[in-house]
Amino acid sequence: MFKLYYAPGTCALASHIALEEAGAAYTTERLDFRSNQQNSPEYLKVNPKGRVPALVTDRGILTETPAMLAFIAQSFPQAKLAPFDDAFAFAQAQSFNSYLCSTVHVAHAHKMRGHRWATEESSFADMKRKVPDTMGASFALIERDMLKGPWVMGEQYTICDPYLFTLALWLEGDSVDLADLPKVADHRKRMSERAAVQKVLAAEKS
Repeated sequence: MFKLYYAPGTCALASHIALEEAGAAYTTERLDFRSNQQNSPEYLKVNPKGRVPALVTDRGILTETPAMLAFIAQSFPQAKLAPFDDAFAFAQAQSFNSYLCSTVHVAHAHKMRGHRWATEESSFADMKRKVPDTMGASFALIERDMLKGPWVMGEQYTICDPYLFTLALWLEGDSVDLADLPKVADHRKRMSERAAVQKVLAAEKS
């Protein structure tokens, strides 16, 4: 039995969906970011980084979304959430998820987490103003060169799909026009129609 620590509206949604898609036995614990619960002494024992997601397994605790997604896929091979029979294709999936983690998510975080990179209030404002450009450019690249369609990797649904869906949900809030991204918009619609996604979204809203 796994245990997923998450907060609504965060990248933890990707791992939550993957667990559901895989048919895993798991429980969840919601953290309240408004009360800074992610930095509580209790949670810092789970994840000293003070961030979500964190996944408790019988072998220890995993953090970082790309690693957690790969672990979920490998733990439930029958769900076929990654192309493990093709080393290059699996590396491509990992490359896509790494881009979301290291570039796209970081661009988004500049909107409200400027204190991670600067101390001056003027710097925070400047970073926030830049977010529509950086997020727009990141998703334009995904639209043009990375999203094969109908799913990220093509015909096979993989761990890349819940991760892209999660970050694509932030686009309107980042002032990126989804009308400029028809493939991303179609992907988001396809994802929202999946039973596992609907179940997880309902659970995180409750």
